Amino acid sequence: MIKAGEQFEVRSKSEILATLDTNGALDGMPFMPQMFEYCGQRFHIYKNAYKTCDTVSGKYIGLHLDDTVHLPIRCDGKAFDGCQAACLLFWRTAWLKPVSEAGDACLPSPAPVSRGCTEADVLAATSHEVDGRTLYRCQATSLLEFTRPMAWWDVRQYANAYRSGNWSIAQVLRGLTYLGYTYGTRAHRRKIGAPARWLYNKARFLWGGIPFPRRPDLFPQKKSGASVPVLNLKPGEFVRIKPFEEILATLGKDGSHRGLMFDAELVPYCGKVFRVRTRVERFVDETCGEMRTLKTPAVILDGVVCQSKYSGQRMFCPREIFSWWREAWLERVEPMVVAQHDDVEQRKAA
Repeated sequence: MIKAGEQFEVRSKSEILATLDTNGALDGMPFMPQMFEYCGQRFHIYKNAYKTCDTVSGKYIGLHLDDTVHLPIRCDGKAFDGCQAACLLFWRTAWLKPVSEAGDACLPSPAPVSRGCTEADVLAATSHEVDGRTLYRCQATSLLEFTRPMAWWDVRQYANAYRSGNWSIAQVLRGLTYLGYTYGTRAHRRKIGAPARWLYNKARFLWGGIPFPRRPDLFPQKKSGASVPVLNLKPGEFVRIKPFEEILATLGKDGSHRGLMFDAELVPYCGKVFRVRTRVERFVDETCGEMRTLKTPAVILDGVVCQSKYSGQRMFCPREIFSWWREAWLERVEPMVVAQHDDVEQRKAA
């Protein structure tokens, strides 16, 4: 199994094209146009993508992949009409070759055997017209074409979380403990799970953990009517994420604010300071391939991604999808406060 941290080189354009069918895909996985610019470059494996999460069918499950990794490269959206989701890209191992400690490529480049795919085919495969609508095709929209469902009881996924180098043994054990407690006590259920959530929140101080991240009992029993602060945040500005309890007060009975869900994976970031990466106004809907425009823009924060710590069957997914934040959940922070925050963090690290 390829492990996180190993060094690989992206194969040449001709070598990669030789692996693709006329739809620009290898075993159902599209090779996207912007990925060509990395040909010949070397990267350390960011994560082994043996597993990912189903964001297409609506099923809350994990998906298995073969011979796939993540490099530290995200989609720039240029080939998809400016989609701002910035997804972490999938890379088939056939598109890479390992690099030795001496810095040389370990495997010779095979002579290209064309399957009929050209660079123009790869570009053309990114979209098509249906009844006057443009439907986009990318790795995210094609996810179910190159994965297969993974049962939660398949213990191999938990072993691979450690074997891949994606997670430490301590992280895996903590994750499994959380899973066992949550589903064993039904702590995620609104009513019957209340005692288990109470006990969790009392005991969490022993290990310095966050509050139990799924609190349906605290969602208001009516649709949220709270107004959205007009912060008009811009990339580069700093914000503090409000405390968990304050954010809960902005949510409707379904756990969303103006249609955007506040997920358990966002809870570990509450109360912390981050830089705004970008405003999200348009994105390709993975379920159908259409471009969507947010009625109320959200923002993406640097380094704030789904860590798959509290995601049930999706536990240990390495995809690291960027979390989206409503401005109602944030407050602008002045540069002086940011400097003080950084100083405190540096002292903690020391």
